[in-house]
Parts: sequence; C-alpha cells; structure tokens
Amino acid sequence: MLKREVYAYEALVRGPHGEPAAWVFAQVTPENMYHFDQTCRVTAIRAAARVGMHTRLSINFLPNAVYDPATCIRATLQTAQEVGFPLDRLIFEITEHESVLNEARVRRIIDAYRGYGFVTALDDYGAGHATAGLLLALRPDIVKVDMAVIRGLDRDHWRSNLVDHLAQFAAKVGLMVIAEGVETVEEARCLLSLGITYMQGYYFARPAFEALPPVPDDVYSACLSADWVARVAVD
Repeated sequence: MLKREVYAYEALVRGPHGEPAAWVFAQVTPENMYHFDQTCRVTAIRAAARVGMHTRLSINFLPNAVYDPATCIRATLQTAQEVGFPLDRLIFEITEHESVLNEARVRRIIDAYRGYGFVTALDDYGAGHATAGLLLALRPDIVKVDMAVIRGLDRDHWRSNLVDHLAQFAAKVGLMVIAEGVETVEEARCLLSLGITYMQGYYFARPAFEALPPVPDDVYSACLSADWVARVAVD
C-alpha cells in the first residue's frame, strides 16, 4: 500500500542573495572545499532541528573533500547530538558536481557511513559524473534519477523504458530509486506505473527557506485517480 507522506527533505545551498547552487559551487576551490562541505553539513542539521523536522534529512556532500571518514564526520556527529537529530535519519548524497577521483576510497566512505547508521545516495543519476559505472563502483543505498531523464517520460518510450529497466535492476539488488524533477501529474503517474514510488520535484512542493513545505493531499490523490488506475490495469 502506498503511503502519502514525505520521506525526506533535501537541504539545498543558495548564495547570499538567492543565487542558485551552480553559482555557489563555482566558488568552491580545493583550498576551501573541506570547510565548505563541513559548514553545509552542520548548517543543514541545525536548520532541520530548528524547524522541527521529523522526516529524514538529505545532505549533499563532496566526496573529494572527505580525506578520512572518522575525522570528517566528527562535526556531523557532534552537531546531531547537540540538537538531538537521530543519525539514522541522515542521508548523504554524492553530488554529480565533481568527478569522483578515487572510487575505491569513496566506497570505503560509504561503508563507514553505514556503520554510523547513515544512508547514502548517488545524486543526479544520468547526468554529469553520475554514470552507471559510478553506481556499480559505489553501490549506495539510494539512486536519484536526474530530472533530465525524468522530464517528459510519459510521452517518450525511450525514457520510460530506461527508467523501467533501472527499476527492475534496483528491485533485484535492493536499491531504492527516487525520481527527481517531477513537474507534472502525468510524469508522476507514469513513474508509479513503473514501480517508482519515491519522487521529488515542483509537482509536489517548491523549496522554501528554513521551512518544511507541505504536500497537499489533492496532489497525492491526482496521482492515484481511479481513471488512471483502471487505465494502467488495462494496459
């Protein structure tokens, strides 16, 4: 049975005047990468606790900024303990904004994070550096399919079949699939017909500054309309 609930909120970075994430990442250099990564983690956890988040919190992290998991995770553990945020509600996403320079090392980071109770995800799969090869090398708990793959898949059998094969693969290996960038009810319905039940995007809610935007019940209902369910069953 499908649950009508929010699984996680993702922490997004923006510039001081609302500049997009791409602008922020353009300011990151090898010299400030570690500090930037640590600051984002701590800020996200504190903000989540401040707004009373009871779902999971998803945080992007830069894998090349982590030189030793035990050392780099100290501030995260300390902050989570200070604000009372459970560790098993933290998801760390490997962002596609940078190339993974050492796949074996990042795989060790993922394994170490699991030891702390964290969940890991490969972000923006199908775009940038997030390739099938990286998915096979890292073997995270979650794969988030990029909006470039999801966009218009209800009208494009290449896209829908690609997602269908990924869903079948994920079911066999125990991998959770999250579809990113869902903007229409048709996309959401198509994803459900393919067995993808975790989605995010403007169709459900838009980002908010230090707030938890709710998902209206009619948004869920539209995805599961009786007419659509009957049509899928016939097809």
